[in-house]
Parts: sequence; structure tokens; C-alpha cells
Amino acid sequence: MSFHEATDDAARASSGQNRASRQAIQPIQRQSERHGLRELIAANEDLHGPLTAEEIQAAEAKMFGDADTQA
Repeated sequence: MSFHEATDDAARASSGQNRASRQAIQPIQRQSERHGLRELIAANEDLHGPLTAEEIQAAEAKMFGDADTQA
């Protein structure tokens, strides 16, 4: 079991507790999500090579809107 899986399991196990406990576990869940995202990016880069600056810029424009067209 990876660290990522272990933190996910711990977060799920704690989710039935009171609101304060759930709020305390949220940072652990977010860290686990970021770790999983890093794993996906690394796997993609292993297959296809690193992202280019143009690919990153295009993805940001798609996600956040093209600053040149917003006025």
C-alpha cells in the first residue's frame, strides 16, 4: 500500500466523525489529492515526455479563460 492509499484510507475512516474532525482531515485529503495528481503527471511524462510551455499555456487558457479575450 502506498502512502497515498494509506492517507486516503485514513481520511475515509475519519469522515464519519464530527465536523471538527472532518475539517481537520481535509488538509490530509488535499495533500493526498496533490500527491495523486503528481503521480498522474509523472506517468504521463514518462509516456509522452514533459509538457512544453505552449501546452501548459493552452491548458491554462482552457481552464481559466484566455486573458486576451476577456475585457
